[in-house]
Amino acid sequence: MTIGVGGSSLDAALATLKCMTAGTAPIGKDEFSARIAKAQTLMKSLGLDAVYLNAGTNLYYFTGTRWYASERMVGAILPADGALEYIAPAFELDTLKGYMVIKGEVNTWHEDESPYQLFGAVLARMGLASARIGMDESAAFFISEGIRDANPDLKVVSAKGVTAGCRMQKSAAELALMQRAKDMTLQVHKAAASILRPGITVAEVEAFIDAAHRKVGAAAGSYFCIVLFGEDTAYPHGVKNPKALEEGDTVLIDTGCQLYGYNSDITRTYVYGTPSARQRELWNLEKLAQATAFAAAKLGAPCGSVDKAARAVLEAAGFGPGYAVPGLPHRTGHGIGLDIHEWPYLVANDTTPLAPGMCFSNEPMLCVPGEFGVRLEDHFYMTETGPKWFTEPSHSIDDPFGLEV
Repeated sequence: MTIGVGGSSLDAALATLKCMTAGTAPIGKDEFSARIAKAQTLMKSLGLDAVYLNAGTNLYYFTGTRWYASERMVGAILPADGALEYIAPAFELDTLKGYMVIKGEVNTWHEDESPYQLFGAVLARMGLASARIGMDESAAFFISEGIRDANPDLKVVSAKGVTAGCRMQKSAAELALMQRAKDMTLQVHKAAASILRPGITVAEVEAFIDAAHRKVGAAAGSYFCIVLFGEDTAYPHGVKNPKALEEGDTVLIDTGCQLYGYNSDITRTYVYGTPSARQRELWNLEKLAQATAFAAAKLGAPCGSVDKAARAVLEAAGFGPGYAVPGLPHRTGHGIGLDIHEWPYLVANDTTPLAPGMCFSNEPMLCVPGEFGVRLEDHFYMTETGPKWFTEPSHSIDDPFGLEV
């Protein structure tokens, strides 16, 4: 029997967990101010007169203001010089002020008025009536199109050079929050493995994982959760009608939580029972691909080189080629931070040079339709001397959590 898999009840497994958030704190006002200063420097170098930050993670990253995107335009205009200003519906004014960390004038519009015309009027007052404006790349099309239609003298381009340019490299405070979130999820993984038994359903395991995340301190529970058994594990994001667990099944659990907005995302794959020779072979190959990807993460090297290194391991064993299955059908990894997937990406065509502070998943999944799949996912971040794991990779197929090391 795989070590650490099965043998515990739900209540007993939950009782092993405790809150892990002691000593953590959200990003402070000084860091938000520093982010704005860096953004304004980047804007000048990119020839942008202002940037529009839409409700969501970009607005939060630069201002500390939490607001979720909807059909109503809520955001901030950050000029290359001067103070930022907000745009919001008039009836949300007092609520919005309560969420602000970086304060700013709020320009409001009523439900029968155009926020896009208001956007242009604010820019005109700033002396930017015919300026080059960076548009938050996460903003919905109706917002960017509304701004263009209402303000034909503006040149609207992508703000990605500023948003990604700032967010790709994490600060020490960000790394600390991500480290704790990942530590929390790893403990949840261990507890979830212990409750498995023949006949348990995906829904039962997902519910336990949500409760376990709350127990370790994630107030909203699981940010996401994928639980797969047997052949279902060959499909990276699952199947419509997942099967219940049987003896000898491959088990794949991919889950994460948020701590002050920062994400964890860890996948563990193991066997319920005794691994077959085939399960052992492919598990070890996946582990080698993950380790090879980590070793290829050299400062200054393009992100794509990491993907190519992992893929070469699998292709040498007869899988692929490229993105074909049986093999690795998706990128080796993604950036992570306030968004579960963000720039840059460990994919063959990403030429972004690896730099300190960049954070990535490392998950070169091996998918064999008709049999099973293996995804071992841990995250690393780039330091001044190279990559460093947030969480240590799975130890072995027999002892995935290293409980007897």
